Amino acid sequence: MSPRTVLTVSRLLKPTWGGLMGNAMNVLRPATIYGQRNKSIYTPPPAKYGGRHTVTLIPGDGIGPELLNHVRELFRFCCVPVDFEIVKVDSTVTSEDDINNAITAIKRNGVALKGNIETNHNLPPSVKSRNNLLRTNLDLYANVMHCHTLPGVNTRHKGIDIIIIRENTEGEYSSLEHENVPGVVECLKIITRMKSLRIAEYAFKLARQKGRRRVTAVHKANIMKLGDGLFLQCCKEVAAGYPDIAFDSMIVDNTTMQLVSKPQQFDVMVMPNLYGNVVSNVCAGLVGGPGLVPGANYGTDYAVFETATRNTGKSIANKNIANPTATLLAGCLMLDHLKLHAYASMIRKAVHTTLSETRLHTADLGGQGTTLEVVQSIMREIESKGPLTVEPM
Repeated sequence: MSPRTVLTVSRLLKPTWGGLMGNAMNVLRPATIYGQRNKSIYTPPPAKYGGRHTVTLIPGDGIGPELLNHVRELFRFCCVPVDFEIVKVDSTVTSEDDINNAITAIKRNGVALKGNIETNHNLPPSVKSRNNLLRTNLDLYANVMHCHTLPGVNTRHKGIDIIIIRENTEGEYSSLEHENVPGVVECLKIITRMKSLRIAEYAFKLARQKGRRRVTAVHKANIMKLGDGLFLQCCKEVAAGYPDIAFDSMIVDNTTMQLVSKPQQFDVMVMPNLYGNVVSNVCAGLVGGPGLVPGANYGTDYAVFETATRNTGKSIANKNIANPTATLLAGCLMLDHLKLHAYASMIRKAVHTTLSETRLHTADLGGQGTTLEVVQSIMREIESKGPLTVEPM
């Protein structure tokens, strides 16, 4: 075994991590932080073109383009074997050509990293959310968010460690609404047995895989007795097949109160679409805000990674003040999904070090650091460590 090799650089931001590439070296940096291997239960697309992966990149709106540019720069700095196919989606037009091109690119590549695409409520009702179209066309049925306390971030509650699993393709987001007569609008909430069983099964499988002890189903079955009643019944049926994992349920309004008063009581949570949107945002706020938490959308054949709360951040776009943490960590989730664990571990560890030890924070965390300064600090941290490598036997 050779000693640790620290690769030197000629200047601060020059890529130096060729030692992680090629077949001659095996990287020995095991994942040690929860979430580093939080990948889909499905097999990701294999590498192509000499061991490189092609990933669809959708910049989105607001702070999406600038933060994803930083992801590209950081990946280039670390010599991550990923090539991005950039597909821009214009959220201001009624045509669906752009989003259809993006969907085709994801079907071709299997994986995507995206910024949030703005949904303009001033457009005609016939214009559907581009984010919704992407998730439903690719059947990305499981939205997964790991919300946990981060060292170096001051929050009211400590010891939070919650996995939120949200059904991503039906419920109130079915885009089925119409005006019966002037002034009377009917909006349909679709809950199906097949999709409820599917998301419940996903939740329990993930809980077992991650060594979790309890799954909580969030619902409003006391009022929506048929719709949410079906969802809850499906969760109970699936729970019966996992005797090693405790199961309980909680009404959604009580859930939000319990989250802000005693979030440590929750372990794994599974819920329909709209409740997942609300609970995800509450949980992100509990651990420091939307700039810190990544998210993932998994289907049978495809995976798309983004920030967990899906905010565009238009008010702070192009001001160099947005927190890049959530977007960078979403990139790490993507790398884990592609089985590039060493790169994911290296970047994630540098991000956490910048938060907890360097304590260079952007304005949303009460600091004065800029987006660029945080990214440069992460690069310096990566540069200072160097990969631990050994020659193959």
